[in-house]
Amino acid sequence: MARDTDVLVIGGGSTGCGIARDLAMRGLEVTLVERGNLTDGTTGRMHGLLHSGGRYAVSDQASATECIEENQILRDIAGHCVEETSGLFVQRPEDPDAYFEEKLEGCRDCDIPARVLSGREAREVEPYLATDTKRAIEVPDGAIDPFRLCVANALDAEAHGARIETHAEVIDLLREGDDIYGVEVRHESGPGKRTHATPGTTEEITAEYVVNASGAWAGQIGAMADLEIEVRPSKGVMTIMNVRQVDTVINRCRPKGDADIIVPHETTAILGTTDEEVADPDDYPEERWEVDQMIDTLSELVPILEDARTIRSFWGVRPLYEPPGTGTTDPTDITRDFFLLDHDDRDGVSGMASIVGGKFTTYRAMGEEIADHVCAKLGVRASCATAEESLPGSENLARLEDAMDDFGLRSPVARRSKQRLGSRSQAVLETDEPNPVICQCEGVTRAEIQDAIAQSGSDLNAVRIRTRASMGNCQGGFCCQNMANELHPTYDEETTRAALNELFQERWKGERHALWGQQLSQAMLNYALHATTMNRDRDPAGRPGDAQPNRDAQPSEDALEYAAFDGGA
Repeated sequence: MARDTDVLVIGGGSTGCGIARDLAMRGLEVTLVERGNLTDGTTGRMHGLLHSGGRYAVSDQASATECIEENQILRDIAGHCVEETSGLFVQRPEDPDAYFEEKLEGCRDCDIPARVLSGREAREVEPYLATDTKRAIEVPDGAIDPFRLCVANALDAEAHGARIETHAEVIDLLREGDDIYGVEVRHESGPGKRTHATPGTTEEITAEYVVNASGAWAGQIGAMADLEIEVRPSKGVMTIMNVRQVDTVINRCRPKGDADIIVPHETTAILGTTDEEVADPDDYPEERWEVDQMIDTLSELVPILEDARTIRSFWGVRPLYEPPGTGTTDPTDITRDFFLLDHDDRDGVSGMASIVGGKFTTYRAMGEEIADHVCAKLGVRASCATAEESLPGSENLARLEDAMDDFGLRSPVARRSKQRLGSRSQAVLETDEPNPVICQCEGVTRAEIQDAIAQSGSDLNAVRIRTRASMGNCQGGFCCQNMANELHPTYDEETTRAALNELFQERWKGERHALWGQQLSQAMLNYALHATTMNRDRDPAGRPGDAQPNRDAQPSEDALEYAAFDGGA
């Protein structure tokens, strides 16, 4: 029976995009479906850490070994997405010596490069560490941009013939007897959706094989075909600081606990994290006390955090998997390893496999393992090349870094643009048109914005994840409208306003739990700017009783809760 595609991949996070790229490079026809935009789930809510494996060197050495292997591969194939920060596991006076030695031995057992620094040497690396720092272990941790990496995988998959469908939610698995042969998706409306289907319609997509790469939602997908997948979602809350307080990944060297890591990321620092099992991966908002507790605890390592400004908080959910019968009660004890579930062997239902567990750092290895499995099922003899073939933008990164005066640009903006674009820098930035900076906080120019719009359409959140525009100190207060302006004249006013509202709503969502101290003042400034210069609070023009109504006073979703400010809440 003819099928629409060889392989149907469910999930547009790092794992799903990595699987789509791997299979497409092997010559298979691939379709990927994602209910939101790429990175809509766990991938878009991680702390940006490229694991060395050091965090698991004591508790989960199999995962630690996978991490260091993939760490080295990603530095080679995705250099433009990685910042080689290195990492420190810092011991304070009250932290046990025995655990420090166990951590060091574990790193060496897993072939993770590790060396001991005295407290003085550690503070030379990171001057803002507490003065009573006892000692530290240095490991090759790094910072990674999950948005850029995920998009690069998707683009390369498309370049090899894959079909990428965003805003296409799986609403059912197609099953006949003991065989799964595809999915039914509902195409949603929304700016910049990556599909040509009519919004609001449903579509059946048939496939020779289905891969469930939906992470924390894998159990929900499996249930559509009466398959039980024992995913145990674990919530992690993170907080973003206003500036980059450290240039090295800082870990607390003690047995497991909340609030034990600081990751420098672009112009900011991300504090993390908590670990709490939840029932529903879509419903677990963070609480104010979690953010307060995180800052208080991590200030013991880096005291200047006590006086720093938080700009937003966010949460993600880990797609942890525990094989049946393990009986673990504490989510921190569940392995971070990944598992391939062949539902034919396990459940007697052919045509589908699920990939569960794992971490962002091991996404490529997960993709390779399940791509090998799919090829074996379909009788395809093709080997994996994702560990050798660079992702788009990563070729010749060193040459780009050495050529800082290309295009006559020598400013930090030019350096950041090249870091984001990699080997695509010349194609994007070499323009005769004016190229002003659109996002001052992150140094994103018009050329980069227009390049992202060409890829993603009017979806400004997709532009954001490609460029980091609106992700800096002002959280979009100063640049959202500038980004929306770049949609003209390709898109009409209604589409542009909807895209602006959606972007600013996404920025506001993460700020609401960080509104105290100086950040409350920043939010009030954003309110004043948007309310008074664009009438975003939809106040009638002028004063009550004015005869001329405001042309912008039309029903639309508020992008910021203006009433809360006006009411003094």
